[in-house]
Amino acid sequence: MNTPKSSHMGGIWERLIGTVRSVLAGLLQEFGAQLDDESLRTLMTEAENVINSRPLVVEELSDAESPAPLTPNQLLTMKSSVVLPPPGNFQRPDLYSRRRWRRVQYLANQFWIRWQREYCALQYKRKKWNTLRRNSQVGDVVLLHDENLSRNSWPLARITKVFPSKDGLVRKVELQIKRNGQRSTLERPIQKLTLLLEGEDREESPPREPEDK
Repeated sequence: MNTPKSSHMGGIWERLIGTVRSVLAGLLQEFGAQLDDESLRTLMTEAENVINSRPLVVEELSDAESPAPLTPNQLLTMKSSVVLPPPGNFQRPDLYSRRRWRRVQYLANQFWIRWQREYCALQYKRKKWNTLRRNSQVGDVVLLHDENLSRNSWPLARITKVFPSKDGLVRKVELQIKRNGQRSTLERPIQKLTLLLEGEDREESPPREPEDK
């Protein structure tokens, strides 16, 4: 389960969602007025089919008798049949056609062209943090990042618990924050925090033997 406010932890599939959203946002902003409810649902279904038809594996491509690469559509439908594109050559004037299906098919083609270009670029351009930094620790005072806060809001919080990963790095923490006079506990990724004050070492010293009087 991803930590709240940390969609980046989804990895490549979260970037895939962002790419699809950016393509759809551009199409709907430019051509959304040509669609009604039914046409919009059809366009979303066509977009879903485009995304789920991408290959997941690249094994045995040199073997002519090997099966076609596995796709999400095959996992969802349990079928290996190829969905053929609808017949016809769809051009921009189809946006103003009385036949609503031609409007949708033109936009579906535009989605395919734009999404394919952005998705292919996504496959070879990936960023990764390579510099080790100080792990967040219990007692650190941090500034919480939240896009929904009003202006001049500076929510301070104290780390009360850390969750190290298998490699020993802390990527998620538990925070104690005070809002509207009440204390609450949140879980956030470290990317949503700015360290303001490092906490003091709170290692307890071992108990001492009582002194003889």
